Amino acid sequence: MSPVVETRLRKRSTSEKPDSPAGRNAATSQSASHAEFASSGRKGKILLGLVSLTLSSYFIYDKLTTSLSRKSRNDPLAESYALCSREGAQQIYTVDPGNPHPECILVHQDKFISTGSLDHVRSVWHESSSGRLQVRHLGRSQIVVPGLSDSHSHVLEYGATKQMPLEGTTSVAETVQRVKAYILADPDILDDKSKYVEGWGWDHTKWLLEEWPTYQALETDPIVAGRPVVLQSKDGHALWVSSAVLKAMEPLPKEIEGGVIVRDSYGKPTGVFLDNAQDLVSRPEPTHKQLQKRFAATVKDAHRLGLTSVHDAGFNPMSLEFFRREAHAGQLPIRVYGMKYFDETAAYWGDSFEKIILIGNNRLTVRSVKIFADGALRSGGAALYEPYTDNPETRGFMRISPELLNEVIPKFMKDGWQVNVHAIGDRANGVVLDAFEAALAEANVTALRPRLEHAQILAKHDMARFGDLGVIASVQPTHAISDMWFAEDRLGPERVKGLYAFRSILDHDARITLGSDFPVEDMNPLAGFYAAITRVSPEGTSPHGPGGWFPEQRMTREEALKGMTIDPAYASFTEDILGSIAPGKFADFVVLSQDIMTVAPQKVLSTHVVATVIDGKPVYGTI
Repeated sequence: MSPVVETRLRKRSTSEKPDSPAGRNAATSQSASHAEFASSGRKGKILLGLVSLTLSSYFIYDKLTTSLSRKSRNDPLAESYALCSREGAQQIYTVDPGNPHPECILVHQDKFISTGSLDHVRSVWHESSSGRLQVRHLGRSQIVVPGLSDSHSHVLEYGATKQMPLEGTTSVAETVQRVKAYILADPDILDDKSKYVEGWGWDHTKWLLEEWPTYQALETDPIVAGRPVVLQSKDGHALWVSSAVLKAMEPLPKEIEGGVIVRDSYGKPTGVFLDNAQDLVSRPEPTHKQLQKRFAATVKDAHRLGLTSVHDAGFNPMSLEFFRREAHAGQLPIRVYGMKYFDETAAYWGDSFEKIILIGNNRLTVRSVKIFADGALRSGGAALYEPYTDNPETRGFMRISPELLNEVIPKFMKDGWQVNVHAIGDRANGVVLDAFEAALAEANVTALRPRLEHAQILAKHDMARFGDLGVIASVQPTHAISDMWFAEDRLGPERVKGLYAFRSILDHDARITLGSDFPVEDMNPLAGFYAAITRVSPEGTSPHGPGGWFPEQRMTREEALKGMTIDPAYASFTEDILGSIAPGKFADFVVLSQDIMTVAPQKVLSTHVVATVIDGKPVYGTI
């Protein structure tokens, strides 16, 4: 018989005020969910008595609004239901070490109430209600996992890429043709040459001739020429602009700290701006309606792919205000953990900005700061200890000085902020780890759960420091199988061994949380799962053959699943209410078409999402 866990009644402490953090936690606790469960049972009896209906497969909802919203469905899902494995099958993965594979899960309204055998969850149900429990069984090959989370993403930027996607082109000329097609398809832009044309996703490392583009290329086509065009690179670390934009930016500074204005042999700007130099490019801010459109496009794909929560890696003032407004209006259909962008040129705000914790029906939190330490490997901006192998003239660059890092990190920690730092190169990672270590003298680093976003290239002596300092490695496995084709040329045969060294980090007792960095990479979390456990391309190849690129750095399936569920919850301070299937937690879970924990690795990518459930209700598919 399966082990059982259930929610028990307890009184909330008088010190847990409803509007305090403790009170908010209590509101999502086991006692609260069980009390609501018992109360709704009594309401169900009253309703049954009033309408004298006999329900064979479900009982009446205790909230009229829920009933009305589901009225049009042929097979409505009751507010309380049990979802069970087929007899003798192991189809539920809770990521709860105390009860990893129960036969059934019991959901009431927005919480998990109990897990265990069907007899057990029925007995828990009947303790609080005499109504009939709806029981559903999974399909023969299906499994249930906790709601999936992406620990590093760019939500509104992903929606923007849907407007004019540039990924997959093989040359500058082909990319310009994409821009032309976009203009021709939009009469408003076609008829007004003053309107900005924006796109995302060009990748010069994938072009047949690997070179930086120029503004002249945008002037060769008569439809594109003369327009203000701003095109973001795939990795988000470079902007390619047209002549009209370039002229509007004059005069340009000779240099910019933490960035590069790409110039030709005569010293003239070519129209490409790297890292901090991107801040020089001005463009009109999108309207709230445009942002809503972008957000809706992102959420649609996220739900389809099983994501119930996302960590947005860089709220600027515009996006922060957008998400705050949507949360207050009750219009966040996905959980968002936002990192507030740090601008090194602005005044320190950690002691004056009020943190946002679980507002909008527990959908929005902003309690971390995002700092950029360096650039990207793809664009040559990652800060290295030694020069690039394929470009010995540079070691990349820091986007922020070590002195400023050592000044602001302890301040943010002292003021209760989680500090998340983008670091790609080995030098950048070492500098940030030094700053975290120095901050130990002023704050408890582990308690504040600092994160290194990407942690891509690590010196061997730095790999052990994650576990020692309690620093979370927020990594993106799909980056590994994208970069593996050019990484050794860029870093050399020895240094490349420290790139995407997931196993080396884990073996030093560190915690890894997984993301995609979408739209830089595919949003599909199963693509990240596949990359983490195989280190081969979707076609099954790698520079080291079908066995994988540095296969000794692979993660196990259990580690990868944790990295998409309970570890992101820990990294966002929500492990008590999210991240696993356990009584008292919010009922976020995903039904997958096949068992990713046992199928052949090549079959993982053919798995599709049957249903995505948030707060006990499907937001995609059906149960």
